[in-house]
Amino acid sequence: MPIDNYFSGMNPNLLQTPIDYLKGVGPNRADLLKKELGIFTYQDLLNLFPNRYLDRTKYYKIAELQRNNADVQVIGKITHIKMVEQKRGKRLVATYRDETGVMELVWFRGHKWIKENLKLNVPYVAFGKANHFNNGFSIPHPELELLKEHQQKLRSALQPIYPSTEKLSNSGITNRVVSGLMEQLFKETQSKFAETLSPTLIKSLKLVSKSKAIFNIHFPENGDLLARATYRLKFEELFYIQLQLLLKNLIHKSKIKGYPFNAIGDYFNTFYNEHLPFNLTGAQKRVLKEIRSDLGSNAQMNRLLQGDVGSGKTIVAFLSMLMALDNGFQACLMAPTEILSVQHYTDISEMCKKLDISVSLLTGSSKTSERRVIHKALEDGSLQLLIGTHALLEDKVKFKNLGLAIIDEQHRFGVAQRSKLWHKNEYPPHVLVMTATPIPRTLAMSVYGDLDISVIDELPPGRKDIKTVHRFDSNRLKVFKFIRDEIELGRQIYIVYPLIQESEALDYKDLMDGYESVAREFPQPKYQISIVHGQMKPADKEYEMQRFIKGETQIMVATTVIEVGVNVPNASVMVIESAERFGLSQLHQLRGRVGRGAEQSYCILMTSFKLSADAKTRIETMTRTSDGFEIAEVDLKLRGPGDIMGTQQSGVLNLRIADLLKDGEILKIARSYAFQVLKEDPALQQEKNKPLKDTYAQMAKYKNIWNYIS
Repeated sequence: MPIDNYFSGMNPNLLQTPIDYLKGVGPNRADLLKKELGIFTYQDLLNLFPNRYLDRTKYYKIAELQRNNADVQVIGKITHIKMVEQKRGKRLVATYRDETGVMELVWFRGHKWIKENLKLNVPYVAFGKANHFNNGFSIPHPELELLKEHQQKLRSALQPIYPSTEKLSNSGITNRVVSGLMEQLFKETQSKFAETLSPTLIKSLKLVSKSKAIFNIHFPENGDLLARATYRLKFEELFYIQLQLLLKNLIHKSKIKGYPFNAIGDYFNTFYNEHLPFNLTGAQKRVLKEIRSDLGSNAQMNRLLQGDVGSGKTIVAFLSMLMALDNGFQACLMAPTEILSVQHYTDISEMCKKLDISVSLLTGSSKTSERRVIHKALEDGSLQLLIGTHALLEDKVKFKNLGLAIIDEQHRFGVAQRSKLWHKNEYPPHVLVMTATPIPRTLAMSVYGDLDISVIDELPPGRKDIKTVHRFDSNRLKVFKFIRDEIELGRQIYIVYPLIQESEALDYKDLMDGYESVAREFPQPKYQISIVHGQMKPADKEYEMQRFIKGETQIMVATTVIEVGVNVPNASVMVIESAERFGLSQLHQLRGRVGRGAEQSYCILMTSFKLSADAKTRIETMTRTSDGFEIAEVDLKLRGPGDIMGTQQSGVLNLRIADLLKDGEILKIARSYAFQVLKEDPALQQEKNKPLKDTYAQMAKYKNIWNYIS
């Protein structure tokens, strides 16, 4: 997100000037800058922050050069130029001298233009990588500048290296050209920019001014000022992101009214006191309190519930539904797959029997006659709970008074889909979104920063850690023996194969080959095997799932359709084939399908010998820890924030200078300060917060702000 600055004392729109008008750009360069780097305005160029910096304080003598292939800067004179034939084409070679020795400057392309512009016996500064060859040194394609011009330039000890692309380099827009354009931009703006943070923030955090920060990020006076400028700009970028998200949350709570659930009545109390199947953990009780507090206010609840696999989110969801029922409202739960919605329905309808609550299941497979009954019962209010898939979003599905909507694995639904649920009523229902994919804290604060977040961070007591081991394909016979032993003990086994949509045919072949080899090792009638994959009809899939759930089959061979929500307490072994082809969060989700009962469970990661560095890290992480949040942090480092959130939201994390992986601490500070500012002055009306209000308005005006829905 670009942080907008505008020049004090000039037209505040100056930085929105099209880049075409900057001296030295012109139409061709402008076109390339737009296409390659997304630079359309002066503002965009100003926000092109360097990737790294080179120390240009030292000038080497030719006699001092070392064989370490480092960047060097040498003052000398060109005394001779020649073209040298080589196997492919020619190279241009210039003899370069100083008072201590001789070296060569070499060019492999652009000979004509370079040769015409080189001047003999005039002092130059040559910069580039020094190569050692045949007892001498050379610099291929050096940056070359007349010493006289070099001394006159606006330059710093640390030279910025800007992001670039091959197309820009090949078109002559080198780092030196970009630095020149930046210099021109600073001349036109006189290096003065309006302050975008309040005096309180600057004083409290001991930040350098905006103008000083922007100048020193592009032309650092020294290392200390560069570090302070970097911190200031990172803080500012993250602060405005958090300010927007928190403002959005405040506006949501003040404008979107929710039904106040004032009563905790018979449904909740009877179930909690008489039918709760196990004692709630401290984390579950804390989360229920947070939900209860939201539901009791006049604002619509908009809460994200994070909980690792098996942490007990479903019971929290059910108790929340009972709060809605106690206040005379209906509730619904929407899941992304039919298998998961059936699982929820099975669990919840079992609990509803004890309380005489009406509950139905609505999925794509529901028959027309069933649908008619459900639609009628929903509209007249006799159906209290509805569980299902995307089928809940159909226009025909109308509630009498929907008070609470729960969405499981909510990242699988698009924004438009989720908003359909909100419009099933005159007033939007309270919303609880759940995920079993632990989200790293920094990511949660950014991507879901406008939601209130609850975390169930402890597993129910008595749960044993799942033992996770890594085995190569060559150990398959030993793995089969282990499976046999577990089946003898009365346990059930999952064997999962990867499913990557681009190669469905190949994946199907892998699955069927695997199924045949398992069937040979575990022949009928002694062993029974279920098989489940994405190309099966829902009814066939459900039939096979039920056989496994009932214990009629000992082994389930499947693709990742069983990743979420299948609960078979008797299944104690999860074998993941080609584990190197799975992402970390997927491996963690699959592992969570076992360990549901009281017996010791195991997860066996099968791989080939050839593993990439990332695959090795993923396998090592899985065998070392079962902490979902630690796994999520490693996943974030491996994949980056964009990949983790999926294509839908990857653009959201297009930061200019901050880095969610490295700047977690700055993010926390920025969020706490944004929270404090809005707590004291929600409308940013106080005089001291005028810079914040002005900057925020400027950002909104030029759409340099995140507008997305969590």
